[in-house]
Amino acid sequence: MNIALLGYGKMGQIIERISIERGHTIAYIKKSNEIIGDLSKADVAIDFSVPSVAVENVKLALDFGVPVVCGTTGWLEYYDEVVKYCKEKNGAFLYGSNFSLGVNVFFELNKYLAKMMSSLNEYKVSIQEIHHTQKLDAPSGTAITLAEGIIENTNYDSWILEKTTTNPKSIVIDAVREDKVPGTHSIYYDSEIDQIEIKHTAHSREGFALGAVVAAEWIKGKQGVFSMKDVLNL
Repeated sequence: MNIALLGYGKMGQIIERISIERGHTIAYIKKSNEIIGDLSKADVAIDFSVPSVAVENVKLALDFGVPVVCGTTGWLEYYDEVVKYCKEKNGAFLYGSNFSLGVNVFFELNKYLAKMMSSLNEYKVSIQEIHHTQKLDAPSGTAITLAEGIIENTNYDSWILEKTTTNPKSIVIDAVREDKVPGTHSIYYDSEIDQIEIKHTAHSREGFALGAVVAAEWIKGKQGVFSMKDVLNL
């Protein structure tokens, strides 16, 4: 399979290595100031760029009829626009706030726990995410996905970054930035007498990159708008 890399930072380089290890070829690379190869030769594009160019990158791939997997976060105010564009082009698009296979299982565990806790008003839920200091957006896309999973299954109606409101139906997300942390996400249910916690800790970026390549392998030849739930049949 010929893969286009839209973005060539640390993640792009790891994706390149894993792709080659799995027998694929890198047909196109779009760096911040350089373009290598021919996008029209790609079977699938993988975008791990920055929020300011993610929409442009996805639309570019769709213009060339290339299915695109996007792992860039921080641009979701334009998500509906991109979905509409994909459908107009009869293309294929898959967005994931986190491509780690383990995190996607964690997403489903989070929803299941939220359903169990929905009637226990003694507990107040909160989220903490810890990432490396180079991460541009806060909270992380993964933390937002976790919050949305709780909102779907409880009486909470919103999330906020840090405690800036007294609304009891808002989920507080604490975004911490520390050096060399690939990504840690914790969900807490606190009452006066105890605490329930579920947690996912990434040990490296390898899991994110592998999941993105697996998603690229899966989406080749398809049309529509997908997520990692489709890839993993969750």
